Amino acid sequence: MNTKKLLITALLAAAGTARAQLDVQPVPALPRASALPVDWQHGVFMEIFVRGYQDSDGDGIGDLRGLIRRLDYLKKLGVSGLWLMPITASSDHDHGYATTDYRRIEPQYGTLDDFDTLVREAHKRGIGIVMDYVINHASWESPAFQAALQDRDGPWRHWFVWNPDPGPGWDIWGKYPWYDAATRPWAWDGELKDMPAPRPGSPDVYFGTFGPQMPDFNLRNPAVVRYHEDSLRFWLNRGLDGYRLDAAPHLIENNARDWNDQPESRALTKHFQDLIKSYPGRYVVCEATAKPIDYGAPELCGGAFAFNLHADMMAAAKGEAEAVQRVADYYRSMSPTMATFLHNHDIFTGQRVWDQLHGDEARYRLAAASYLLLPGTPFVYYGEEIGLAGIDGKTPRDDAPLRAPMSWTPANEGPDGFSTSLVPYRPLSLNRSRHNAESQQRAPDSLFNFYRRLIALRRALPSLALGRYEADQVVGQAWSFQRVHGRERSLVVINYGDRPAQLRVQGLPSRARGRAAYPQQAATLKADASGQAGITLPPLSLRVYRIEAP
Repeated sequence: MNTKKLLITALLAAAGTARAQLDVQPVPALPRASALPVDWQHGVFMEIFVRGYQDSDGDGIGDLRGLIRRLDYLKKLGVSGLWLMPITASSDHDHGYATTDYRRIEPQYGTLDDFDTLVREAHKRGIGIVMDYVINHASWESPAFQAALQDRDGPWRHWFVWNPDPGPGWDIWGKYPWYDAATRPWAWDGELKDMPAPRPGSPDVYFGTFGPQMPDFNLRNPAVVRYHEDSLRFWLNRGLDGYRLDAAPHLIENNARDWNDQPESRALTKHFQDLIKSYPGRYVVCEATAKPIDYGAPELCGGAFAFNLHADMMAAAKGEAEAVQRVADYYRSMSPTMATFLHNHDIFTGQRVWDQLHGDEARYRLAAASYLLLPGTPFVYYGEEIGLAGIDGKTPRDDAPLRAPMSWTPANEGPDGFSTSLVPYRPLSLNRSRHNAESQQRAPDSLFNFYRRLIALRRALPSLALGRYEADQVVGQAWSFQRVHGRERSLVVINYGDRPAQLRVQGLPSRARGRAAYPQQAATLKADASGQAGITLPPLSLRVYRIEAP
């Protein structure tokens, strides 16, 4: 017997022992009132890759204790919530979305006690914690999937999707999603390579939307749904403030044509949203690249990421007039529950903002203003607030450039840097000498302090956090709009062009005054009897006014 077969045999033999370690016990609902301020979820969130944020024990890997150490920095920035990329046990220990145990912390990140401390300390600072929950699929190395491989007639078999003859026509993002476990299990060489087609009639052909390393759960099986219900309650009972539900439109696939955003997937998403929100004050946001506005509605997920908008905001920041108009139009129909962002941890959403804009800090500020002052819940990707640059990846589609260690000091080493280890889990960002948290906090005109001021402005003016989007105008590369909440009205004007822009703002109250909120030294704006006011904007500039009726 060759080495690989010996390893396969050993792993399968261990599955019987491993499955007993998977906690599938029912978890009763213990809903308690939220410890956070009302409307906390309408503030600004930070998306955090725990592995890349702060190492506390010198192993070169970020962890929960390290994140706890940096909570005061996050409070100073002004964020109201943290979205933690997967912190549950996984087989890849980096990507994090190949979950092996939904009720256990990734050992490299810490313990349940560390998690409890994080929640408690974050709440003391008025910050909520939202966890990534990978509901569509498990890891190949999950005890449940290994048990399903070992016993074709056992109950675990029905936890996953099998079909010895799936038929032709399957194409998900250019890949065939059916894999034969007996042909070449991917996990034992640690790399995802092209897989041979399943053998006709093989009993071990399974479905994996996102690749062979992550087999899809069979969410038509009530036992699987109950397991997820109980696992969601497991963390909510510990004080978690909500979830980001990963890959929500992919919960159910019906055939080779009807595999995306099926009615059954929508029904399950709403079911899980209802469970989470049965706990007072909790927040739910879905990853739904297909029809995100639909998923953002209360009758479906209640919140969803505004995919496609992010690319237009970055194009607008580069001065593309057509993109400015598209962004303005998008907000007319956008639900206030949408989650906005410039990019995230996936390379398909673009490179780091610093890299997309080639270090142009003036346009960087306008990109930030494009979503921090508008409806929805803005999500800042860790390091974005200091201009963190990416690093080289293995392939053009590799996510590694987006997941460098957070730059805390110019050298980013030692007790004040990311880690005391000489070999962090990934190379350090190349622009860390200037774009690090220590230097950025000290410089009054830094990107960090720009983000901090805009977030503070959003917190101070309910119209910017909760208000309606009204009276938008686009003139060339300039854009103006108003935010209205109750009697409070704000006006935001952005010039994305590299030349001065003149606008005739309309829709203001008759003879209203606009007091400058940003920058505070800007001249007062005065409307005439018809509610119009002229304004000249410098190149690449932002103005925010608080409108006062006479």
